[in-house]
Order: sequence, then structure tokens, then C-alpha cells
Amino acid sequence: MSPTFGIAFGGGGARGLAHIHVVEALDELGIKPVALAGSSIGSLIGAGVASGMSGRDIHAYARSILGTRAQVASRMWRARPGTFAEAMEGGLRVGQFNVERILKAFLPEIVPASFEELKIPLKVTATDYFGHKLAVFDAGDLHSALAASAAIPAVFRPVVRDGVTLIDGGIYNPVPFDLIANEADITIAVDVVGGPETGSRKRPTSIDLMFGATQLMMQSIIANKLTQGRPDILIRPPVSRFRVLDFMKIDAVMAETVAVKDEVKRAVEAALEARRVKLLR
Repeated sequence: MSPTFGIAFGGGGARGLAHIHVVEALDELGIKPVALAGSSIGSLIGAGVASGMSGRDIHAYARSILGTRAQVASRMWRARPGTFAEAMEGGLRVGQFNVERILKAFLPEIVPASFEELKIPLKVTATDYFGHKLAVFDAGDLHSALAASAAIPAVFRPVVRDGVTLIDGGIYNPVPFDLIANEADITIAVDVVGGPETGSRKRPTSIDLMFGATQLMMQSIIANKLTQGRPDILIRPPVSRFRVLDFMKIDAVMAETVAVKDEVKRAVEAALEARRVKLLR
């Protein structure tokens, strides 16, 4: 009997587009995961896979939208508040977009409304802001869970679900491989957090510092998690030169990280061989 695979897709904003290469590589190997987990952008990729989309499907869909400014502008227009009252809901918050409306405009139609309709079990992380803890969703309304997981602080408004205020799942668990560690024979974790890199500017801007500090915090969390337990395969695409909101640079992100496909295939082959040797002992 062939071993089963679980995949944990990490958070990282636009850097998470590199996840697509991982899905494509597994498709080419004929591997269909039995368990999925995702944080932030990783939850959105996970939802696509759990809904039955192939890596090629996700790649084509992402490029059809992010490849042209007109498409992005059209969908952002669709996500605008319907009324002035809705725009002012919760008070005037400059720079905080309604992530639930934006996801509704951007999510593929194949992604269902509830976890129960998914073809593969999915766990989605969020951060319980006032509860000071991780929140994990695997049942009920899917869209609100995805919105909460992707609610990057200072960019998107928090999501309120069942009276709980939720923000970006990557804050507490950037690469949630621990959530599916016992649900598959081989666990793959994909870390797309990256880290601050020296760029063309001599000094980072306030925005650079905010997102860069978050990257450092998330990498510290990941490093601590890895001392307690490791996934069978850890993939870290070279994404550090991209910013969290560089979604319009999809072609550059995909080109920069294309070697990940071969890396995944080699890692899977090595994991399968290690498993065979272990079983023969």
C-alpha cells in the first residue's frame, strides 16, 4: 500500500504563490494528499487543492487574475462596500480593507461555502486576537475561516466569527505542519515566510520594517517548532526578495521559484526510499 501524504501550506502573502509549484510537482508525481493545513495565503492554496483544483488549475486561475491590472481592478471594484453605512461599519479605518468582501471577489467559484463540502480535509489557522491564542477551523463556514486566516494586520480588518475577533493565522502558526502530523504517513511543510533582504534602498521604509519585523517573528516561531518536531519534508522556496503584497509580480515569483518543483520531486523520492528502508528493517 502506498504511503499517504499531508501538506501544510505556510503564510507569506504574495510569496505564497510559490506554493503552486509544490502542488504541480505532486500532481506530476500522481500524489493526492489526504490531509491539508494552511495559514494565511497557504489556507487559500489549501482550499483550492481541497476543492479538487490541480496545480495547473490554480496556476492558470491566479495568472488570469493577477496577470493584468484590469482584472485586479475589476475585482477590487466588485469588492467595494455596497453602501456608505457598510463602508463606515466599525468606524472609519484608513487602509483596512474588508478581507471577506475581497475574498468573495477573488476566490474561484469551485471553492465551496463549507468545510464539509471539500474533497480533502482541510485545517485553517487564524489568530484569536483577544484570546491570545491559535484558532483552528475545520468545520462550518469555510469562507469566513479563509478570510480570518488571511487578515494581515494593518492591511485588512479583523474578521469576527462567533463573537471572536480573528486576524492572520501566520501570526501564531506560520507553517502548520503540526496540525496534520498524525494524519498522513509523510508530511510536507512549505515555508514561504522569507526574511528581510538588502534592497535598493539604503534604509527600509516604515512599511518594510513592519512586514520585515513580522517575518523575523514568524521565522523565530518556525525555528522553535522545528526543535520540537520536524515534518518529513521541508521546502523553502527562494522568496525573500518579494514583498507580502507583490501579487502583481506573479510571473517573477513563479520564475524565481520554479526550481522548487524538482526539489519537491527529489525530496519525495528520498522520503519514500527512507520509508522503504525503515520498513525492511
